[in-house]
Amino acid sequence: MRVLFYGTPEFALPSLDALLLHHQVVAVVTQPDRPAHRGRRLTPPPVKVRAEPAGVPVLQPPRLREPGWPERLRDFAPEVAVVVAYGQILPKAVLDVPPRGSINVHASLLPRCRGAAPIAWGIMRGETATGVTTFQMDEGMDTGPILLQSPPVPIGPEETAGELAARLAVRGAELLIDTLARLDALTPTPQRNEDASMAPRLTKSDGYLDWDRPAHELVNVVRGCNPWPGALTTSRAERLVIWRARAVGSGPLNPPGLLCHHDGQFVISTSDGALLPVEVQPESKRLMSWAAYLRGTRLAAGARFLRPPFPGP
Repeated sequence: MRVLFYGTPEFALPSLDALLLHHQVVAVVTQPDRPAHRGRRLTPPPVKVRAEPAGVPVLQPPRLREPGWPERLRDFAPEVAVVVAYGQILPKAVLDVPPRGSINVHASLLPRCRGAAPIAWGIMRGETATGVTTFQMDEGMDTGPILLQSPPVPIGPEETAGELAARLAVRGAELLIDTLARLDALTPTPQRNEDASMAPRLTKSDGYLDWDRPAHELVNVVRGCNPWPGALTTSRAERLVIWRARAVGSGPLNPPGLLCHHDGQFVISTSDGALLPVEVQPESKRLMSWAAYLRGTRLAAGARFLRPPFPGP
């Protein structure tokens, strides 16, 4: 089929690759280039980097709600649109451009985790399984009728959002190709709105570690906020991002947020058990092991870690 593809991050690449192999991608719509990295250089999104060498026209509208975009997209004569982590809400006039509709590849078993960050929120809420859904898009936030769903995908007990995303991206590409191959025979199934949960776009404060929570919940925050925005805490020494961690012990070992010993290791106490950081990154420094960090800092037993203050407006 003639496919109009919407997508932006690395998660969308396996689906784009599969479409380039099995169908005709008439154009790619992706987010504008953004400043990134240390030098804040203008950087193209991964989908653009993949599409241009393949000779596919690339469009980067700041807002698809601006006048003229439905007509411009219709000029490519797509039969169907595929949306994979694009990053903008598509208005009805854009959704209606292809005669066979617009299909979304979503990284959850809908109606669970509707929204922009289903993988991160699934992990942070302690879910142990997830999956991928294809559905016909409507004007709602991931509310359209379901076409196909993958079998449940187990979430590893130490798996991060980035690691899970890499696995689900491949599953999503496979489910997408299956969906398009069977599109005429599929009967869209309405979602059960009463079973829905939301997974809004992450903010930096979603990664702020509150030591009054149990250790296993904080570990889930660390996992869900890797690779972005990172799980952040502060001490008298500096701000510290914790990228990997484990929960140890049980019950209140010490006042929450206190650096203390447990089984011969320095840990940070919580309301239930303690958090053992594994990989950390001090502000403006490289990633390092917890042991290496402790060797280089002057923190000792009894030091206090705190939840960062919320950023100002």
